[in-house]
Amino acid sequence: MTSTTAAAALVLEDGRIFRGTAYGAVGQTLGEAVFCTAMTGYQETLTDPSYHRQIVVATAPQIGNTGWNDEDDESQQIWVAGYAVRDPARRHSNWRATGTLPGQLEQQSIVGIAGIDTRAVVRHLRSRGSMKAGIFSGAALAEPAELLARVTGQPSMLGADLAGEVSTDEIYTVEPEGEPRFTVVAVDLGIKSNTPRMFAQRGMRVHVVPSSTSLDKILELKPDGAFLSNGPGDPATADTAVALTQGILDKGLPLFGICFGNQILGRALGRGTYKMKFGHRGINIPVVEHETGRVSITAQNHGFALEGERGEQFGTPFGKAEVSHVCANDGTVEGVRLVDGRAFSVQYHPEAAAGPHDAAYLFDRFAGLMKGA
Repeated sequence: MTSTTAAAALVLEDGRIFRGTAYGAVGQTLGEAVFCTAMTGYQETLTDPSYHRQIVVATAPQIGNTGWNDEDDESQQIWVAGYAVRDPARRHSNWRATGTLPGQLEQQSIVGIAGIDTRAVVRHLRSRGSMKAGIFSGAALAEPAELLARVTGQPSMLGADLAGEVSTDEIYTVEPEGEPRFTVVAVDLGIKSNTPRMFAQRGMRVHVVPSSTSLDKILELKPDGAFLSNGPGDPATADTAVALTQGILDKGLPLFGICFGNQILGRALGRGTYKMKFGHRGINIPVVEHETGRVSITAQNHGFALEGERGEQFGTPFGKAEVSHVCANDGTVEGVRLVDGRAFSVQYHPEAAAGPHDAAYLFDRFAGLMKGA
């Protein structure tokens, strides 16, 4: 059921309540409240598996004006737990649109809320931090104390092991455009559709494998390199992926990681992780590469980060490593690499379909590693 008039409430873990109207499906949803600063690309945001179990608050005031199309999904479904917007577009207008945003939310049973002061929500989350939340509308509404009890009773994102819930069940292959140059095995921890597409544009055949795939199975595919994808959850729980990564490093395969994959490579190299206060989510976040001083404007979506400092070098069982990138805003680690160059990863998204494209060169860097291997 969809409604633009039914009452709705966004309830935060600390008792703050924002009241508005139902948007998309009517009912109840629970998740971690986070905010995304992107001005465009709401379809890519909603279908990004890294947002699994999160209620996304859009900082852009108007959402839905370009509708929904059949081409821009980053996966097979909407993954956000809920969506909160200020001013939903009354009608969409785009030649590529095949439907509306609220219609798609309803179809996929995503409970949302509209008409709230999202600026106030974001200021609250920036000062208090991301927290448990719920959106309630229709028959799911109840007294505030009851709603708060439902919110606080849900599991925390800290300690959540979610990559297996969004990973593919079976291996599938994305063929290269033009003559094949390399074969890459991509470990699906929550991969976005544009990532294999970016590899394919560079002549790479990509075998996308489940997160539970063994090292022996990966080696059977005779890859020239391995890739660790983005994904949701707490990297401290991903011991299986960390062990797999260490096995890949032992074999000397060139390795590239993005987002969750950056945290997994960091853990494989002996670094710890921690939960950030409110994370980085948006398409306008500046990152500095230590070696060159190059600044890229990047897309990001993460609530956890690696421990470390800009340019820090440290020993690992696989050789010397270093913190290669940091966020220009707050110094958060945004990349690590082995100094010999055969493995590197970044916390941001060089494959960002909604932009920016400053960091797309990293796919070429990976191709260079495999060529020199």
